Parts: sequence; structure tokens; C-alpha cells
Amino acid sequence: MREAVPVTRAHTLVIGSGAAGLNAAVQAARRGLDVLVVTEGLAAGTSINTGSDKQTYYKVGLCGAEPDSVAQMAQALFAAGGMHGDLALAEAAGSARAFFNLVELGVRFPQDVYGQYPGYKTDHDPARRATSTGPYTSRDMCRALIREVRRLRVPVRERLSVAELLVCDGPGGRRVCGALALDARGGWQAFRAENVVFAVGGFGGLYAASVYPEQQLGAIGVALRAGACAQSLPESQFGLASLGFRWNVSGSYMQVVPRMVSTAADGVSDEREFLLEAYGTPEEAYGQLFLKGYQWPFDARKAEGGSSRIDLLVQREREERGRRVFLDYRADGTGFDLARLPEEAREYLTRSGAVQPTPLGRLLHMNPAAAALYREQGIDLAAGRLEVAVCAQHNNGGLAANRWWESCNLRHLFPVGEVNGSHGVGRPGGAALNAGQVGGVRAIQYIAEVYAGESLRDGDFRESLAVALRQVRGFAGRCGQSEWAWRECRAEFQRRMSAHGAHVRHAAGLATAVRQARAQLARLEAEGCRAARPAELVRAFENRQLCFAHAVYLAAQLYAVRAGVGSRGSALVTDARGRPVPEDAAYRRQVQETRVAADGCVRQRWVQRRPLPSEDIWFETAWQAFERGEVYRV
Repeated sequence: MREAVPVTRAHTLVIGSGAAGLNAAVQAARRGLDVLVVTEGLAAGTSINTGSDKQTYYKVGLCGAEPDSVAQMAQALFAAGGMHGDLALAEAAGSARAFFNLVELGVRFPQDVYGQYPGYKTDHDPARRATSTGPYTSRDMCRALIREVRRLRVPVRERLSVAELLVCDGPGGRRVCGALALDARGGWQAFRAENVVFAVGGFGGLYAASVYPEQQLGAIGVALRAGACAQSLPESQFGLASLGFRWNVSGSYMQVVPRMVSTAADGVSDEREFLLEAYGTPEEAYGQLFLKGYQWPFDARKAEGGSSRIDLLVQREREERGRRVFLDYRADGTGFDLARLPEEAREYLTRSGAVQPTPLGRLLHMNPAAAALYREQGIDLAAGRLEVAVCAQHNNGGLAANRWWESCNLRHLFPVGEVNGSHGVGRPGGAALNAGQVGGVRAIQYIAEVYAGESLRDGDFRESLAVALRQVRGFAGRCGQSEWAWRECRAEFQRRMSAHGAHVRHAAGLATAVRQARAQLARLEAEGCRAARPAELVRAFENRQLCFAHAVYLAAQLYAVRAGVGSRGSALVTDARGRPVPEDAAYRRQVQETRVAADGCVRQRWVQRRPLPSEDIWFETAWQAFERGEVYRV
């Protein structure tokens, strides 16, 4: 007889403990909801472990005479295409509320003597909406939110890896009713929940070349396996990052113009300054390297004559020539002359006082914290080179949800944070942090106003749990007999994603990758991967959802390429001869939806993006609609 699985009841279950999930938990506790957080660890997620030279938080303008409004911010979010207008407006409308919540929690965003919050321009930002606390903005957010979670005595269960979302049929259609998690000892724990806030982060574990923390894998595959609809999966962001310590080398790291070299595979011999081989003059090469600072994400529009050509050159050195690429801050590159740089670079460095004789000297002057964070990781930029590659950095796509952040096809499921695919083709830098905070506020507001009661039937939950237990126990049993090492299994799909599903894509390669992905997934389901110890069983179930997700992502990318979307965002699509395929801009007015049907087939379709709402709001009628609860109709 099977051992009984303990069941914990919670009205609102938050899965994940990054900045988005923690904020949702705080909002739920403040509204008096019975909330429980389940996580692999409070210190394990992307938010608390990542940043950049000056990590950006995007908000509505709150300083000076430069005009700004909710509508203008919404337009900036909407402008890149592939994003629904009501989501853009909701993210803009909730910006100030979410930002000031963080301020009140003690996040030290800079202000002037009058209490204004000054901003700067970030990428895809027509106004000065960006702010920052330094390299660790999202870490500062997490620490403040963790303090509040503890003050509010929100229960947090750590060292749990969610393997299945529990779903059942309800009066209004399919819904979630809880989750099944594996603990560090290899035991199962079930959670019965009226609502599930799904805050599991991005797709860090899908790529071999990834800037996500190694322990942050993402779990979108869990929701895809449950049938949740996704959108904009092909829209991702890639950029140069260090490998020994995973960190974006954006902003100041490039603006100080480090020496960039490649070596043989041993990392020592046959050193070459390969940029000088590709560009006509040192001034052109170093000017483009400078531009990589604030044009850091790979951009298909800048792949030929712009700064993103550097990403392609790095990729060529690593993938085609089998070499390794390094940044060297100890000395200027051959032919570097500050006085001969393009005007934009020369003026920026001069006005910043960054005229020191080495890149490290310039970095220490302009942004000492950027160098200090590497020292904190045991890496001395004065003593050695920094190995880099083009890495997966962010997924603009993810699960599809409405303007209250509820899944569009699984009721009572609320994806918040990076796992929510609201962004479309592009986004202003730092908009993801804002979206995660706003999403948590709106999801909990809807739950408190509409789903505060109990609608889940015990029989439905028990039946769903029984089905899930049969499936996971069957897979675990196969893993106990498997000879396929989990690391080998994981490396296979990660290599496939980096080779075919990263910033350079073409139809033939994707078609092959999709066939291989399906074959690997079938093998994994049939035989599992080796799990002789509890920790290995956790790794095996991670592989199960990650492998599933990578097959869905590749299918979505192939669908987009075959549809003729072309090169856009952070994806360069090439034809059979390796030439860039131009973008069909008409697709920016549409959103790609992806769903795995009950028969296992991946269903794809294009839908017209919802426009930006533009109705004239009259206070008296809006007040009445709010009092009647009409704002919660979707």
C-alpha cells in the first residue's frame, strides 16, 4: 500500500520566492488572506542573485518638469509590438503604487532634497523613467520584501521543488487546485489551494549559455504540462555575460572599452584581438564596443552595421572556430586612442572623467561598485581576464494571462514575474521588475475581491491528487532503474537550445531540433534518468519539466520562423545561405499563442493584439463601476 502523502491547505499558494512572488505574499497577508509560500529557497532565485552594472527599475516619471503620464508610459511599453495594450496600461497604471510600496519597505531608490525621484533613460525609453539602487536593485527589493514577509509572519516552506500543478474541472471550466512538490529527502508533499500564484521566474535552465544563477532553472514547464496557455515564447533577450561568475557585462563594463581577445581552447595560446580583424579601423571597433554598454541586448536591427555585430563575432569565435573569448581590463586594446573615438564615446567618457590609462582605471572611476561585485565573487579584474559568451538573459514571453494576471485558460492560476509573458517583442530596460511588482498587486487584488471564498470541492482535489501521484510515482520508479545520467540528459537539451533556439535561428536547424527534442522527451518519459539518491530524484523531475518546456519553446520558434516573422527583437533569422531574413512588421500587431493539448500536440495560433484602451474616463461613472465590482470583469 502506498504511503500517504501529507496535504497542506492554503487559500492562496505562492510558488516561488523572487521579488514577484514575495510581493504577492506580502499583498495577500495585508489583505488577510491565508497565504503560504513554497520555494526551493529564499536565497535561490534570480531576483536575489542577479543584477548588472546599474540594475534598472522602470517606473512612471516622478521628477522635474518633463511631462509623463500613465498613458505615455503605456505607449512606451506597447510600442515594440507583440504586446497586448490592456497589459501595457495596467503595468503603467500600477507603476507608482508598486514603486512606492518598495520605497516604504526600505528600498533606497535615490531622491533629491525635495523628495523627487530622478530618473535616467534606459533602452527603448523615450523618457527618463529608469531608476536604480546600484548593481543589486532586485536583491535590495528581495531583502526588503523578505523582512516584510517575516514581519507579517507569512509561512514559508523551503527546500521544496514543485513537480506538478494540480488541475481539475470546475463550474467555470478547467482550474488549478493546488500543487505537488518533492522535498529534499525525496518525499512528496501536496498542497490544496483555492488559488495559486505562480512566480517561478524565467527559463534559466533551458540554455547551456545562460546568465541566470545556476540554481535558478525556472519551472514554466510545470505549467505547460498542466495545459496552461503561453504567449510570445520566441521573444527572448540575449547578451554578453561572464561565465565563471554569471553576470551581465552591460553598461559600464563595455563603456570603459575593455580589450577583447580570443584564444585557443586552452584559454592561453594564440591570443587575437579579433574585433580589429573584423572592423576597418580601431576607432570603429572601439566605438561599437562602447555602444554595447547601453545597447547591450542583442538586437537583430543592429546585427550588420551596429553594435550587435560584436555578439555575432563573439559567437563565431566560440561556436565556429572553437575558441574562447575574454574581456581584459588591464590594458587598452591595440590602437586605442581616446581622442580618436567616435564623438559619442569620446564625449561620454570625457564628461564622466573616465580618461584613465586603462579600462579598469576608467571602470573604478566611473562605477567602482561594478568592479567590486566581481571582487566579492573572488574575481580580481586587475589580475586576469574575464571569459564571456552570448547568453540567455530574459524571456519576454511566458504564460498568457489577462489584465488581472489570471491565466487565460486555467482559472485560479496567476502567473506573475518573468514567467508571465506580457512583454512582447521588446521592452524598456527594467520594465520586467515593474511588471512583476504590479502583477503581484493586481493578482492579489483580484483574488481578494473575486476569489476570497471557497469554491474548490474536496472530491475534485483528491481525484486530481491521485492522478498526479500515479504519474510522478511511475516516473520516479523508472528513474530508479534508469542508466541515463541526469547531467547528461540536461546537457543534451541545454546544448540544443543554445545551438538552435538562441539569438541566431533558421528553419532547417529548428526543424531538426524539434524532432530531436520530441525524441529526447519521449525517451525521458519512457525510461527516466538515473536517481539513486533523493537529491538526484529532484534533478530528474527538474529535467522532466525543463525537457518538456524546451520542446515547446523550439516548436514555438519554428512556427514563428515558418510563418515569416523574420528577424526581430533579440533573434536573427537566417535563410539557407546564412543571410538575414527581414522582418515582416505586420506580425507586431499580433501575438503568438502556444498551448499543449491533452493529446500532447503543441497548438499554435496568431491572435490580434488587444489595443491600448483609450476611452475618456469620467470620475463619477468610474466610481460607480468600481463600487459595483465591474472593474473585475474580464
